[in-house]
Amino acid sequence: MGAILHPVIYDYLPVLIFGALSVVIAGAMLGASLICGHQKPYAEKLSAYECGFEAFDDARRRFDVRFYLVSILFIIFDLEVAFLFPWAISLSRIGAFGFFSMMAFLGVLGIGFLYEWRKGALDWD
Repeated sequence: MGAILHPVIYDYLPVLIFGALSVVIAGAMLGASLICGHQKPYAEKLSAYECGFEAFDDARRRFDVRFYLVSILFIIFDLEVAFLFPWAISLSRIGAFGFFSMMAFLGVLGIGFLYEWRKGALDWD
């Protein structure tokens, strides 16, 4: 049984060496950034960044609905890009019908974006 497992370990030895080397390099990079980087936090750096509320506050506090609205709009327009990639790759095969179908799709999305913009959904007052 030991003779059967012996060659299998040698087959995976380069993968193990590569994994160990990558952990060492990542640790060295992280350590170098902690040692060489300027660690001077100040009020602006520690303030709320993208979430719109203080990070260390009451967990039961109500969130502003505008945060959710902006995040949902981002997801919608991010999915639009997901539909554009396959369309762009297969554009030479789908011809004019595929092109005008995608233009209609983008037109509807553009009208929706303009509607949201005019309603003030993207303003963070």
